[in-house]
Amino acid sequence: MSHAYNNSRGWVASALLLGTIVATGAGLAAWKYSDIEAEAAASANQPEPTELVTAAVATEREHRRTTTSIGTVLALRSITLRNELAGTVRRAQLTPGQIVDAGTVLVALDASVEQAELQAQEAQATLAKTTLDRLETLREARATSQEEVDQARAARDVAVAQMARTRAVIAKKVIRAPFRARVGLSDVHPGQYLDEGTELTTLQGVADASHVDFTVAQRVAAALDVGDSVGVTAGSDSSAFPARIVAIDSRVDPTTRNATVRARIVGGVAPSPGASVRVLVSVGPRSTVVGVPVSALRKGPGGDHVFVIAADTAGKNRAHLRPVESGPVLGEEVLILGGVKAGERVATSGSFKLREAVLVAVADSTKQAAGAEGAQ
Repeated sequence: MSHAYNNSRGWVASALLLGTIVATGAGLAAWKYSDIEAEAAASANQPEPTELVTAAVATEREHRRTTTSIGTVLALRSITLRNELAGTVRRAQLTPGQIVDAGTVLVALDASVEQAELQAQEAQATLAKTTLDRLETLREARATSQEEVDQARAARDVAVAQMARTRAVIAKKVIRAPFRARVGLSDVHPGQYLDEGTELTTLQGVADASHVDFTVAQRVAAALDVGDSVGVTAGSDSSAFPARIVAIDSRVDPTTRNATVRARIVGGVAPSPGASVRVLVSVGPRSTVVGVPVSALRKGPGGDHVFVIAADTAGKNRAHLRPVESGPVLGEEVLILGGVKAGERVATSGSFKLREAVLVAVADSTKQAAGAEGAQ
């Protein structure tokens, strides 16, 4: 009897415990549900987050695919200055970096011996001319033979030729700038003896234009013509100097299969002669692409993309991630080869904080720029 009573009491305790657990769980579930409903109601009453950005309209651009080559800037005229005759330096005016005009005396060798010889030859020529005049007068009076007159004339001509030769030697000992140029490094000093053909300095012509030589593959060279435009950039400078092709070598290097091309850079902003530059050469047919500001292009794990701004069904502006194929950067604009159509609006400043379908407010970039200038 007592055993049955104990079993009945155990079942009652278990039932009470189970009921307590169920009631507690139901209470917690009801509390959590009401809390979620309260949060949902609060969220429904709050406005949707909006990101402030500036926008730009994608515009059509004509584009040709380009290839890059390394070129060397050359002056239109460049020489290594050497002396034709041996001699001792009497005067030297070779200041590195100095710009000299055509005809400026750069180096003068000692010509005292030649000057003395010239004086003697001038005296000899004067005597020969006097003798010739006297004999011609006597010939008119038939007091001398024609042979003597001819000999006197020949002596006069020899004396004149000797003077001309000596003057030419003196002129060759005075070395002048053949054109307006910039003087290079030099190690020539007065009193120094120079052998014939000694290198004095280099002269780089100073002009409003310069050449750049570069090589391209033979298939690219075959598509180029004299007069085609190329772009030249130096160092990290993204701006390109305009240049036009003036010559294409008819030979192709049998080892590299490349051809040399020469272009002319017009303008005083070109790099110094000898500088290494990058040359952008257009290849292939023209195609129509779109251009957007550089600030609109974003890079991520999935590749390049932009955020296109479009109105939803409610008329609100939203940003949509659009994968694109980016092209070259031209100044402050990047060309988009695919993924965006002309006329579409893309987010520019502030696009880094956007995500798919986020609500955006487009600010007036003109007013923002004016405000930034006023703050500065």
